Formats: sequence, C-alpha cells, structure tokens
Amino acid sequence: GTPADCVKIAVQELLDNPPDIVLSGINVGANVGVNILYSGTVSAATEGAFLGIRSAAISLATIKNPDFRFAARFSKEIIRFMMESDLEDGTALNVNIPSVPPEEITGVCLARQGTSRFEERFERRNDPRGNVYYWLMGEKFIENGNPDNDSVALMQNKVTITPIHYDLTSEKELERLKNFPL
Repeated sequence: GTPADCVKIAVQELLDNPPDIVLSGINVGANVGVNILYSGTVSAATEGAFLGIRSAAISLATIKNPDFRFAARFSKEIIRFMMESDLEDGTALNVNIPSVPPEEITGVCLARQGTSRFEERFERRNDPRGNVYYWLMGEKFIENGNPDNDSVALMQNKVTITPIHYDLTSEKELERLKNFPL
C-alpha cells in the first residue's frame, strides 16, 4: 500500500488507541512547491490530519549522502511545536530541512507552499524483452521567486514549515464557475 494506507491501517486496525502524533519521514529529497501533491511522505501526514491526529511530514533536502542527525534532532522541536500549538482540524505540517551542517542553517521559516516545479526530460528505452519504458534523464528546478515560498526559504538554508490542508478546492474558481451553464 501507500504511505497513507499505512497510517489508515495502523489507526483503524493495528493500534488499540489512535496515536497522539503521526510523523511521516524523514524523507530523502525536499517536498516543496507542487511536489507535495505527489509525495507519499506528505500524503501519510495528510491522512493523519484527516483522521484528526496531529501530523507532520519531514523531509531532508538531498538525495545524495543524507545525514539525518540534525533532522532527527529537529523533529523533536516539531513534536513540541505540534503539542503546544493548537493546529486547526485537518491541518498537517510539511517540514523541509536543508541538507547543510547545523551551523549553516539560517533559521526556521513558516512559509507558503510555492508553485515551483521541476522541468523533466525522459528518454524512451527498451528493456531486454522489447518492452518500452522511460528513464528520467534530468530535471531542472523552476522557481517562481516569491520570497514567501517554501522553496525560496529552503534555498536560503532555512527550515521551512508549511501548514497544509487536504481540501484543495479553489473557492474563488468554484464561485466563478457557478455562473456558467452546464
């Protein structure tokens, strides 16, 4: 199953009582911008929030030679923060930690989810049996430059914390589209 399925099964079938907190991660690779829509780490935290449990997704912004020591220590701060703050029902925290030595971290930033994305290139290949598959050949990070965004703050070596919610409805567009006949 998916990471979200793991949370569901744990809460509904395996545990006698729901947990106080769901921590998903520590994930290798940042989950910023629109990438949070594809993240299993974020979906597990979102599922926890949906079930009424304080939840956070924690990611380390590297895929090469990850050193989890600072991220693990900082996770204790996230737990404290979640226990002391009164998060709105259904809200999870998406936390991204720079992959730099602790002395190079420039702070902690409550940030918006940005709209940054990856521009990807794929190569079409054939396996030994003649089946077609595609190999990710390269990706380029496209940032929109808004200084309040998670990806910008992360590039400045800040730990980012973004409160997220599972309701993705565009309220403004929902109201506008009600005026168009179907």
